[in-house]
Amino acid sequence: MRFIKLLLLLFVIQTQAQQGGMWIPSMLKGMNEGEMKTLGMKISAEQIYSINQSSLKDAVPHFDGGCTAEVISDKGLILTNHHCGFDNIQSHSTVEHDYLTNGFWAYKMEEELPNKDLEVTFVVKIEDVTSKIIEGIASLTSEAEKQKKIQQNTSELVKNSPKEAWQENRVKTFYDGNQYLLFVVESYKDIRLVGAPPSSIGKFGSDTDNWVWPRHTGDFSLFRIYADKNNRPAAYSADNVPYKPKHFFPISITGLKENDFTMVMGYPGRTTEYLPSVAVNQIVETLNPAKVEIRDAALKVQDRFMRKDKAIKIQYAAKYASVANYWKKWMGETKGLKKANAVAEKQKFEKDFQQKVAKAGKQAEYGNLLSEFEKNYTEIKDYALARDYFSEVALRNTELLSVGYKLYQLEQILNSKGDQSFTDRKNTLSSGIGDFYKDYNAEVDKNVFEQLINLYATKSPKQFLPESLNNINASQLTTEVFANSKLTSLEKFRSLLEGDSKTVIEKMNADKGYQVIKSMADAFTKNVAPKYDELNLKNIALQRTYMKAILELSPKSARIFPDANSTLRVTYGKIKGYKPNDAVYYEPFTTLDGVMEKYVPGDYEFDVPQKLIDLYNAKDYGIYGVKGKMPVCFIATNHTTGGNSGSPALDKNGNLIGLNFDRVWEGTMSDVYYSPDICRNIMVDSRYILFIIDKYAGAKNIINELKIIQPAKKK
Repeated sequence: MRFIKLLLLLFVIQTQAQQGGMWIPSMLKGMNEGEMKTLGMKISAEQIYSINQSSLKDAVPHFDGGCTAEVISDKGLILTNHHCGFDNIQSHSTVEHDYLTNGFWAYKMEEELPNKDLEVTFVVKIEDVTSKIIEGIASLTSEAEKQKKIQQNTSELVKNSPKEAWQENRVKTFYDGNQYLLFVVESYKDIRLVGAPPSSIGKFGSDTDNWVWPRHTGDFSLFRIYADKNNRPAAYSADNVPYKPKHFFPISITGLKENDFTMVMGYPGRTTEYLPSVAVNQIVETLNPAKVEIRDAALKVQDRFMRKDKAIKIQYAAKYASVANYWKKWMGETKGLKKANAVAEKQKFEKDFQQKVAKAGKQAEYGNLLSEFEKNYTEIKDYALARDYFSEVALRNTELLSVGYKLYQLEQILNSKGDQSFTDRKNTLSSGIGDFYKDYNAEVDKNVFEQLINLYATKSPKQFLPESLNNINASQLTTEVFANSKLTSLEKFRSLLEGDSKTVIEKMNADKGYQVIKSMADAFTKNVAPKYDELNLKNIALQRTYMKAILELSPKSARIFPDANSTLRVTYGKIKGYKPNDAVYYEPFTTLDGVMEKYVPGDYEFDVPQKLIDLYNAKDYGIYGVKGKMPVCFIATNHTTGGNSGSPALDKNGNLIGLNFDRVWEGTMSDVYYSPDICRNIMVDSRYILFIIDKYAGAKNIINELKIIQPAKKK
């Protein structure tokens, strides 16, 4: 009878273990550690984060400001996604040495390739500094004054907090301004490319499979951190030596099964989990559809040219992938939010919230929050839509307009800061713009311009359009701009910048392309930005109070994690399949068989290298295969977002079992609303990574510096 009671108790505890959430690693002790152990974790919170001894956090740097990486050897070797290293792989690629198509492998350290401006950043220490940051703001009534005071306090704290000379202090806000943490970090700037599979492996499935499960992508690349002789950060030098890490991850190939514990560490970029229902509804019904339509038009044009011309394909590969990434994400996010009935679920939460406010006698403090949200989001709707149209058309997806906007900023500098600042910025712009034009094709951009300027003129809120774009003929305007503007080539662009400030401004304002972006930017700056900023500032203040109320009125057992903000986080869950639609169930694992099922010879997205085909046909998987199968990818319930690309997927013992690179399409809604029923992160199996390095690339030098944990031999 005692045994039965124990089993029942264990069952209850296991079913209560929660998944989802992006937790601060320095604050895992207590509820989180208990949940993680219930889910199967065998290590302690101290082993994940410690400032007194080496811990897992010491092997997880922020990669290039937007991704995550992990240290996998005692010689500073780091692993991240192929798509995170893509820009650097592309920068070394030419038609003659096409590392995107053929891959790159350094078989000796001397062959590793340095990368301009690439850096990785480690967290040394995390400290709560909330009381110091909010000191003196309680007596202030204006939100603008409060923000100014917070910035002053932050600057003082960053300047005066102790650190080593090579380190940096950074302060980040959490819970919408209700908590502030100080991060002591150190950044390494000599990062060299070590290995990358061909895009037919590292990008297999490309944009068709992006955000999709089942997935069969070997999305990884390898870099190495170099340091000075004291193991400290240093600019690139031939005298630098491989970095000696405080911790690196052993790689496990012992095998995976459904319901195994998984943990992901990384730097998730941005989530908004606590938005009110009215804001979520605006995202679903208004903002996402507009952004999707703009990017859809741009991508169709770029894709048409990339399929016809190899040089254009190389030029636009990284740009296309960047644009397509969030285009597809927004579609999946909308689908997931609708499937999860997120707006209605938020409304239920808000009804319960109002009851808690009344019960606590807090009506004066919190009773009008939701009605104020309703008023503000109704008023901001057209301004937010116009802002997205300007951002998507002018700043992100039409290259002539985006480079023209740099000139617009230059003119504003002359007006606000004078001639010397203008000249300094002009010279910097002229010398640095070459990288932009290296990957620019005027014919591609001309076709994109025609599509997007038409959308801007017909779909953006009419009341904010510049007069010059009312009732335009998009085709005629496009022909005039691209026939006459000097923004279409490097030489012509630089010619605009020759001369004194008066001459340059005259030439700029006579340019047809500049006239278009200036009219758009002037209208946006005058008619949209001020009112949007005013209303958005009100929403920021409301959101901070709303978050304070949620924290205050929720029970201690509530799982309230801070939104992502590109700081180091831990998320945990289980390997698990899912059911995206009626009568459809997805298993949590894929194999190389699936690659061959999708294989289309010569296809832009689904071609497969002959050597991989040969290895598959011979079933030559070495120690990495399982019963004649080669594992490729798996999914789990870890709560991830952009920025978690390249994050280590860890097992119950803190060993590397995979590399996070994506989410399932419907689960992209987790940025706004997480559901363990729908949300899944996608990872490359560590066994596939090692198989490609070892059997495909023959890079034994890389394999030999890794610590690989193999299955125990049967006696």
